[in-house]
Amino acid sequence: MSDYDGKAMIELRLRDGAQLFNSLDPFPFREGDLAAEAEGYILDWARDLPKDKPIAIVIHLEKPDAPDKPLPDLATAITRWFAGRASAETRALHELFHDGRLALMIGFAGLAACLSLSWLLTQDSEGPFARVFRESLIIIGWVVIWRPAEMFLYDWVPILRRRKLYRRLAEANVEVRLPEQ
Repeated sequence: MSDYDGKAMIELRLRDGAQLFNSLDPFPFREGDLAAEAEGYILDWARDLPKDKPIAIVIHLEKPDAPDKPLPDLATAITRWFAGRASAETRALHELFHDGRLALMIGFAGLAACLSLSWLLTQDSEGPFARVFRESLIIIGWVVIWRPAEMFLYDWVPILRRRKLYRRLAEANVEVRLPEQ
């Protein structure tokens, strides 16, 4: 990791371009999946980079591919991969809020049912058992609404953080450097 023309740089040293991709993926390089190790390496370094600088990814290839086999467009493959990951995080965020709204409606119904039930079943009695029963139903009602509250208060933060990182990587300047001949 170093500074490259005002950008925070991530460097990868590879034997060849195919090392960057999942070998089980049948799609060509431009549409293929990045290898989990390559993606993890890039993400680990990108998390440590300054947030205020754009990212540059420099790929050093030890040996060029065979002359009859053209060099895959690694820059496009990497930026498309991370753009796709950013889109997936956007979908995950929409799903979280959709699920959160549904959970909130269920939670409020559960809370209302517990509060109503505690009031109905204990309005004529004031003994210790009635009080324990009433308080237990109130606690159960608040527990029912806990998860929707957690979804809206906290669960979206890591999704936004990942999406921002993926977008930065999708906008990264990717340069492939071949060995000197």
